Amino acid sequence: MSKNVKKIIGFLVLLVVLLGGVFIFQRTQADTKPTAKKETPTVGVLQLMSHPALDSIYKGIKQGLKDEGYTLNKDVKIDFQNAQGDQSNLKTMSEKFVNEKVAAAVGIATPSAQALANATKDIPIVLGAITDPKGAGLVKDNKKPGGNITGVSDQAPLEAQLELIQKFMPKMKTIGIISTSSDDSAQVQAKMMTELAKKANLTVKNYTVSSTNDITQVAGQMANEVDAVFVPTDNTIASAMQTLVAATDAKKIPVFPTVDTMVKDGGLATIGLDQFKLGVETGKMVAAILKGDSKPATTPIHFETSGTLYLNEKVAKKLGITVPADVLKEAEKSGEITK
Repeated sequence: MSKNVKKIIGFLVLLVVLLGGVFIFQRTQADTKPTAKKETPTVGVLQLMSHPALDSIYKGIKQGLKDEGYTLNKDVKIDFQNAQGDQSNLKTMSEKFVNEKVAAAVGIATPSAQALANATKDIPIVLGAITDPKGAGLVKDNKKPGGNITGVSDQAPLEAQLELIQKFMPKMKTIGIISTSSDDSAQVQAKMMTELAKKANLTVKNYTVSSTNDITQVAGQMANEVDAVFVPTDNTIASAMQTLVAATDAKKIPVFPTVDTMVKDGGLATIGLDQFKLGVETGKMVAAILKGDSKPATTPIHFETSGTLYLNEKVAKKLGITVPADVLKEAEKSGEITK
């Protein structure tokens, strides 16, 4: 073999070695290169105002996400906005979520949900305890929403509620219903209870307020004209429950709300819904959307089929009202008693 041939062969061997080294280096670099970090989704939560019922829903939402494997600030971020009852804030905060391109938005209370619905037709919206989504114009149908909105209803079992009131007040002839004129959900429940009470041969007197500033005066008048008071799921009144019961307690008139937290704040009793559990269900719906397991258009509105008995024994004693034996037994067995 000539020297030239040997040189050529040596050169080729060296070239192969060098190219092999470059290939191995590139593969090593590719293998060790960090993968792009998946962006953490943000969920926008818009709450109408602060009061125990709505605050419980928000706590439940976080728990529901956690139950579905979403750790806060790790697997999901929450942009929480509280409008403090201001309609202009609802609009601004809804637009903020749209500009941020949140992965999903949650509306706690009907006005919040309506503001979100007006702001976007694309971002998935989950209703956090809205009494009648269809009636509020949020979905086409409660079973088949058909758009970018689904969620959870807080419709209370009103027939059971009226039966409970009559057990406490067997001689009741007149029932007062107080609600906020601008609260669509409260108005729906007030109308439903009015019809049920009339069928039960009761005289019904409806009272409305426009803000918490009206409650003292309206409640004072109402307490002189009725035997008992029913309060629907009403955010304005819930935020000033103690103002209401101050007026009714003075006349020994019991108040029967639909919400568990309103019983703790001075109501006598209710067969109502656990607001925290409603929030948990809302959070689970959000998680399903984030995972791609469901779409709002084809996800039915969730309605609770039964309520829980909540009793404020302290209020009963204060008003001199005897708790019916069967009611007390049920509360002790499967309900909740505030003493």
